[in-house]
Amino acid sequence: MKRETDHLGTFLRAARDYGRKIGFKGTYLIEPKPMEPTKHQYDFDSATVIGFLREQDLLDDFKLNIEANHATLASHSFAHDLTVAAESGLLGSIDANRGDNQNGWDTDYFPMDLYDAIETMIILLEYGGIKPGGLNFDAKIRRNSTDLNDLFYAHIGGMDTFARGLLIAENIVKNPLYTEIRDGRYASFESGNGKKFEQGAIDLEKLRELAVQNGEPKTTSGRQELLENLINRMIR
Repeated sequence: MKRETDHLGTFLRAARDYGRKIGFKGTYLIEPKPMEPTKHQYDFDSATVIGFLREQDLLDDFKLNIEANHATLASHSFAHDLTVAAESGLLGSIDANRGDNQNGWDTDYFPMDLYDAIETMIILLEYGGIKPGGLNFDAKIRRNSTDLNDLFYAHIGGMDTFARGLLIAENIVKNPLYTEIRDGRYASFESGNGKKFEQGAIDLEKLRELAVQNGEPKTTSGRQELLENLINRMIR
């Protein structure tokens, strides 16, 4: 397995070097995908690809192109794989489509789910956008959409969905309730022993001592329904 992944790394370095030789100055993109054409692939998801790029010393030249339907096939949400890539500074572009959750293959429908679009735009706003790419439609109309007009409606609807999602996402991230709930979830790490732990200043023995001293931690609600209601209220 290591030999095969090393061969892939060598091939990608050769492709990178050739591109630089002929004057290409852009960023190369890898698209995570867990299956198809094979039943298992080594570019399974965002985390796997990032680990591969790091091991092969390719982080300076490559970023990730995240496709919604591929995240679904990897048993992740679209938002999950976007966040993993964005947190690593490696979100380079997005294939904006969606899949059929009842199917186990890549259906590539046009993106019409407003909630997915809102989650996507929240992530992009919080992590500074997409660098260097954008949203592209790696998508097709449904099998029962047989007219040329259907392709027109699909493109317009997909663009409108993300545009509307951006406007709603901006209102959400500016809402004090949203930031209060999110920041409150990690409030214990902002000071005291929580902050020391986050900084690596508490060893395992000290952690055990604190656990014995403080007993069972208090359960804190994630307030999921409240956040979902917040999103629903922002949809106008």
